Amino acid sequence: MLIIKDYIPLPKQLDGEFWNIERIEHIRKLALTGKPYKIFPDWGNSLRILDRVRFKIEKSTLRENPSSDTSTEIAGIYMSAPLYLGDMSYGALSGNPNIVIAKAADYTQTLAGTGEGGLHPEVAKYKRIFVQWASARFGVDYDVLSHGAAVVIKIGQGAKPGIGGHLPGSKVTEPISMTRRIPVGIDAISPAPHHDIYSIEDLGQRIEALKEATGKPVFVKVAATNYIPYIVSGVARMGADGVIIDGHGAGTGATPVVIRDNVGIPIELAVAISDRVLREQSMRDKFTIIAAGRVADATDAAKLIALGADVVSIGTGALIAMGCAMVHKCHIGSCPSALTNKIDGTRELDMEFGFKTLTNYIRGFTLELANILENLGLSSLKELKNRRDLLVGKGLSRETLEVLGIEGEEEELPPKLGELWSKRRKVYLHELINKGEPVITSMGSTAPPDVEKPARIVDWLRSDGAQVTRPSIDPYREDIDTSFYLAQGRFYLSLPIIFDVTDAQSEVREALSWAALALSSGVFSLETDIRYSEVSITSDGKGAMTWSQDYKPFTYVCLPSSSEAIEEVMELKGVLGFIFNEDIGNEDLEIVISEVDTKLKEMGVRKKFDLIAKSSRIRDSGDVFKFVALGADSVIMSHKVLDVAIGEGSRSGLKDKAFNLIAGFKKEIALLAGAAGVYSVQSSLTGNRELLRAVNLNSYVLKKLRVKVAGSL
Repeated sequence: MLIIKDYIPLPKQLDGEFWNIERIEHIRKLALTGKPYKIFPDWGNSLRILDRVRFKIEKSTLRENPSSDTSTEIAGIYMSAPLYLGDMSYGALSGNPNIVIAKAADYTQTLAGTGEGGLHPEVAKYKRIFVQWASARFGVDYDVLSHGAAVVIKIGQGAKPGIGGHLPGSKVTEPISMTRRIPVGIDAISPAPHHDIYSIEDLGQRIEALKEATGKPVFVKVAATNYIPYIVSGVARMGADGVIIDGHGAGTGATPVVIRDNVGIPIELAVAISDRVLREQSMRDKFTIIAAGRVADATDAAKLIALGADVVSIGTGALIAMGCAMVHKCHIGSCPSALTNKIDGTRELDMEFGFKTLTNYIRGFTLELANILENLGLSSLKELKNRRDLLVGKGLSRETLEVLGIEGEEEELPPKLGELWSKRRKVYLHELINKGEPVITSMGSTAPPDVEKPARIVDWLRSDGAQVTRPSIDPYREDIDTSFYLAQGRFYLSLPIIFDVTDAQSEVREALSWAALALSSGVFSLETDIRYSEVSITSDGKGAMTWSQDYKPFTYVCLPSSSEAIEEVMELKGVLGFIFNEDIGNEDLEIVISEVDTKLKEMGVRKKFDLIAKSSRIRDSGDVFKFVALGADSVIMSHKVLDVAIGEGSRSGLKDKAFNLIAGFKKEIALLAGAAGVYSVQSSLTGNRELLRAVNLNSYVLKKLRVKVAGSL
């Protein structure tokens, strides 16, 4: 067996990464020395909102022995520092790291979460642990729940809001099987909702029952999503001792890429609005807010506490302290640092090394936090809580500053700043066409606008994850209707995607046409009638498009994506719908679709017309889902998506790859719909902007789209 007892070299990071070399080296410096290293870092051009929030301080000093007090108390539990060590399960982690984390929490007088999936017998020996009660109840009974300091009801998490936990079968070895009480080698996919919690009243009953059964405080873990202030208010009203809010970008052992990158809002917005609402409703006293998701250093922690949190959770940071090199392969079980690897006797973390580095990290983190307090002229952590007056925002929209409740310099950022086809997006599409299943990954999101720069307006938008206030729908166990009927019910699509094959090579045209026919999608061409599919679209040269199904014509009007085209729509009659083509327009397709949808609704004729969004810049199922929520009935995406997905790989089996692309998109749209609590995509999603939130999108575009800012009431 290979014993890992030292840090491995960091691999080269080819794309944008939140946990970049600088952040990792900072954590490693703390973990190796136990001494403070750096406070108030300047992240320059970062688009992450928390990085654009600064303390009002011009100069700072760093001392090895600061005098400010970092201790706090939650639910009657003393803590030397406001640090909760994640919620990482036995299975996601490989055993020894779970033990190290629990032992370190006892040693440093902080707290640790056990995560979903029962309780490792060695972890159960420690007392400063919060035991989790999740939707699948894997390995959970009253004996397990009675261990430790508190119980956590897990409703959601930031890396996969609205869906359940996911442990791939390849990692379910005998030890995991015994602890979780599940078969070896079988995927452990938790239900999306708790099947005995479908309302806030149901949650209240579970809180009371667990308190009665264990005599322990009860916390509720939720993802940061659209309705987070109402969710947190409900959790407090139902008698919980506190809430763990897990923000977008939080780490995990396994999650679908499409959920991780498109659902949920940043933790800083969720904390600020939740704290404000609780104070307005006189429920803030004796109720704890634990903020999780991308807490990278003590400065992040201090900002979140000033915005309203009591404690911060450090999950990924703790793993980095123990050796994580951020290779995003936790889900396949071959972690080079022996932290998230498959338990098979080939590789193991040295517990002495892990314990030393983690306790040093906690000590260094605590000393940096004490230094921050001292530089702010504060003698204790208590004096920092809810001190928004100490903060200022730079480069944030007016609406975002209002959610945070801080003053600052407003800035209207241009929506398109980055690369359309990032390397990660290409890798994701390549995996999708080879498997035909939603792509699984691990660790936190690298998606725009927080990490990678946004390339189009939809990159600033996030979808909702249903929890507590309404139930999510489990796409792994329930059928979700992704189909669309166009042309007033005469044309059926199994998903709202049609592929433009106008200038495609013959082999690509044939592959997409065959796959579209097999899966009830469609193809589009300006050149000629397409015989491979049920659907074809031809042009009369004047902008009118004729769609043929069984060679019966459906007439649509093709218009450029522009404000002039919007006005033209209002005057046209006698057609079934409109195709707005971004490739020949001068305005962003998101704005045009949203405005036409709005105007047709105001005229009372929206249901008489189909709105089709066409662009070579529509990249994947996440884009499609958001366009439908903005008002599109379907989208026409370029055949080039298939070319991008293939990349430099083999072009053999092209029909299978096209089939997998469409099948994968369909399943991913079902995942997004289920997470949002949507059974029927056409009837419940089309034009439903309430399922979207914008993350620091500029005010002009925000108003045009009629989408609320993330964190708003």
